[in-house]
Amino acid sequence: MAQSFFEFVADQLEEISPLDKLEARGTVRLALKAGGLDPRSITKEQMIVVLQKVLPGELKTRGVDRADGLCEQIVARLKAFDPQGSLPAGESPEDVFRRLGN
Repeated sequence: MAQSFFEFVADQLEEISPLDKLEARGTVRLALKAGGLDPRSITKEQMIVVLQKVLPGELKTRGVDRADGLCEQIVARLKAFDPQGSLPAGESPEDVFRRLGN
């Protein structure tokens, strides 16, 4: 299964910050909740806004240095991230549902 934007950002945060896996996932969840967003349905564009506007404050609250810079690094990586990249052509969820609808 393809990696979600939530999982990607949480993994990146764990990799480049002092937060462990549980802390990184929880912090991203809180940032999404503050924005009224659901981790299961977040879009790339929404996640970028959360990374720029909400997550830096959450990280600062947790004592993470250079929170703004870390979030900008993740934004750059997220822009290049293709969650469907590992799926064979024609096997994205949209493709499957399109076939089922015909």
